[in-house]
Amino acid sequence: MEFGSAKVKKDAFSSKRSDTMIWTLITISTLILGVLTSPTPSATPASSTQEGPCQIRRSGRSADCVGLQLETVPWRHFPSTLEQIDLSYNKLQAVNAGDFNRLPRLRFLELSFNNISHIDHDAFKSNVQLELVNIFNNSLEEIPAAALAPLVNLKVLLMSNNLYKHVTLADSFSKLVNLQVLSMGGPLVMGLKKGDFQALKNINLQGFAIKCSSNLSYYEPGSLQVIQTKQMGFDMAIDQLPNALPHMLRDIANKTFTDLQFRNLFEFMYYMGKDDIFQGLKHIRAKRIIFHRGKFNENLLRMFLLNMQEAPIKNLRLQYIDFARSPTFVNNGEGSSITDLKLDELDLWYISNPDVMRFDWRFTWFNKVEKLSFQYLYFNFVPCDAWVEMEGVKILDASNNRLQSDFVYNQLCDYRGTMPNLHTFNFSNNELTSLKDLSSLMREFQQLQVVDISNNNLGSAESSRDCVWHQNITRIIAHHNKFVSEALACLPSTVQYLDLSYCNLDQLNMAYFQKATNLKELLLSGNKIKFIPTKWGSPSVQLLALDGNSFGLISKESFQHMPQLSRLRAGNNPYHCTCELHEFVQDTLSKGKVNLTDWPWNYKCYHPEILLNTQISKYFPGHIACDIRLVIVISVATTTAVILILVLICYFLDLPWYTKATYQIIRAKYRARKEKVIGEPDAFTYHAFISYSHSDAEWVRNELMPCLEDNRNPYRLCIHERDFMPGRWIIDNIIDNIENSRKVMFILSRHFVNSEWCNYELYFAQQRAMGKMFSDVILVVKEPIDPSSLPSKYCKLKKMLSTKTYLEWPQQPNQQAFFWAQLRSVLGKPSVSREGAPSVKSRTSSMRVSTVAGRPVDDGIAGGPGSDRDTQQQVVPVAT
Repeated sequence: MEFGSAKVKKDAFSSKRSDTMIWTLITISTLILGVLTSPTPSATPASSTQEGPCQIRRSGRSADCVGLQLETVPWRHFPSTLEQIDLSYNKLQAVNAGDFNRLPRLRFLELSFNNISHIDHDAFKSNVQLELVNIFNNSLEEIPAAALAPLVNLKVLLMSNNLYKHVTLADSFSKLVNLQVLSMGGPLVMGLKKGDFQALKNINLQGFAIKCSSNLSYYEPGSLQVIQTKQMGFDMAIDQLPNALPHMLRDIANKTFTDLQFRNLFEFMYYMGKDDIFQGLKHIRAKRIIFHRGKFNENLLRMFLLNMQEAPIKNLRLQYIDFARSPTFVNNGEGSSITDLKLDELDLWYISNPDVMRFDWRFTWFNKVEKLSFQYLYFNFVPCDAWVEMEGVKILDASNNRLQSDFVYNQLCDYRGTMPNLHTFNFSNNELTSLKDLSSLMREFQQLQVVDISNNNLGSAESSRDCVWHQNITRIIAHHNKFVSEALACLPSTVQYLDLSYCNLDQLNMAYFQKATNLKELLLSGNKIKFIPTKWGSPSVQLLALDGNSFGLISKESFQHMPQLSRLRAGNNPYHCTCELHEFVQDTLSKGKVNLTDWPWNYKCYHPEILLNTQISKYFPGHIACDIRLVIVISVATTTAVILILVLICYFLDLPWYTKATYQIIRAKYRARKEKVIGEPDAFTYHAFISYSHSDAEWVRNELMPCLEDNRNPYRLCIHERDFMPGRWIIDNIIDNIENSRKVMFILSRHFVNSEWCNYELYFAQQRAMGKMFSDVILVVKEPIDPSSLPSKYCKLKKMLSTKTYLEWPQQPNQQAFFWAQLRSVLGKPSVSREGAPSVKSRTSSMRVSTVAGRPVDDGIAGGPGSDRDTQQQVVPVAT
């Protein structure tokens, strides 16, 4: 039965530089040493000169010459202040005596990945401060002992992967007492001799690595016995000489290592021998042992693990291993031979066959492992018996595989009592889809507190219902999933730390946060949250990350229900730069209770457009614009002033009077429309409507009317005393008779100006004459009037008196005949009267001088001063 169906990708076992690298151990040691010993970088701009092919940085202390295809060292362009030079990945063939003699401060020299075959003996005589020399992967046919002899301060020497055939170190190496890391050897080194490393017997190293040919031919016992180091690495294949391994282990027995690494132990074939080549492992004291690359079958791994059970080694890592089942192994059902492997940590990474986990067809070798890590094995399900055997596991890391929810949680399995010590579960970077299945699996793990389910496909509404978690879970890492807001309800409410960053959340489920009363750290970065709810109650939250979302508004009220909040990260949002945002920032910064951890560089305006990409720290709105109380006071004061000014303007311009008159016209038009008989007469009823004051009534009756009506062809005149229809509204009578008159004649006098109803008649006539240049209006000035003395509401009358020719009543009798001739000319020839119009005589006979039908004598029109002109209706019997 296979543990998983998926296979490891081929690229997991290939490396472009596998034949040129020693191993990760020495590389890491080199980097760490470089960081610890390098000086603090200068704040000076990166580049200070461009004269030569190299870039000179850090104020003349560093030269970058990487990958420039240089064939010689450009020493002429190097300033004497250089401390570091990187000439890696070029085409250098030799290092000459004069290349670096002008650089007394040089401390780090990188010459790896060139084609250097020769180094002059005096190449480094002026560089006694050198601490690191890297001549890895070149073409040196011998170790440059003479050139390296003056470097008494040398700490790191990387000279492996060259073409020398022997690794015997000269006596001069014994003077390099400061040496900490040394790598040596190459593909032409066929073996090791006992005296090769005698020069190092008094030097305590931090790291030592030796590389030999893929076809190791000899190994003399005791060759490595003098090496004193914390980390040791072997890059040699023992395919043809497997019995060399017991001698190597014997040479390093009873020494203490932090790391012991074997690279390509079996490079070309699986070990098929029966001799236990790992028998010396029980005497090795190492914190961790690493097998990097190489071929392992089940028999070789069993041989190794049986010795590991007795060795004091606590950490084991198998990485990039080509694993195969042994064809000779028979599963007789007696159980696994590996039952007492006590390890603090077991890492299985990039193994070609996931069956390596089901060793001996059992999982018993995991039983006493505290931290178990399966990465890049690409298995997709977990058998039931695997959970039972991992009873000692506290940390389980099954990340970077192809696990699926349906196969991780098998309803046919009995999970009760399984993994009683599990504290941390890492299922990140898999293909999980169901929160419900995960909760069903993990609710049986009594000690579980930390769950990492990031980089999966969790969070759909359908697969996030009816979740039941164990109450001990305090930490959930679920970033890079696809959560909907409803799925939050499926998360455990006991968490103290929750990471939901980059989960496509567009809104928050407030019901969940009300239940998660222990939540202290909440990460919601990189989602699509559009607004911050003002009723967001999380009383225990201390850290909140909301950066990289889609909300633009934030205020003091946004976090008022988070009294413990002390750290807030909310940058990289499309902020609307408003007074509310400014007030929030100022309040937060001034009080200092909440620390904006990404302030100010990640806070920029998105709206309005004029402030796009402006840092919020540079946004300062005016005090008036942001003080709402001041805005209200100013608005009320401004509005009051405007109203007062308008009232004053209206008062001085008589706008109330005009408004009232317009209202009267509208009302009369409305009443006329209701009373109107179908069909409009085309002709006028009267030749002229006479508007005059009651004080001028005698002149109208005695002078005007006889001259115009008592003729062969009389004019039909409309005067209110005689022609207003009894019973109608006064305003209706005025408007109707003005509209039924061809001309409107105003008898102007000082009494006319003071008459209220004359003012109405003048205004209505003006409205009728609008747009006709007042050609239907006849002005008769009965007595001289100064236009400038007229009130402001007579602006039209003033204009007519100043621009229109008017008739002036002469006081001399001899001039009055000409006046009547002019008036008849203006009125035009009398026309035939409208059918049904009353005759002049009948109308004259019905008029009584002492009794006026329609207007009282004190004002000239019915409804004089003191009467209700808007509603009064005159019903006066006509005299007979």
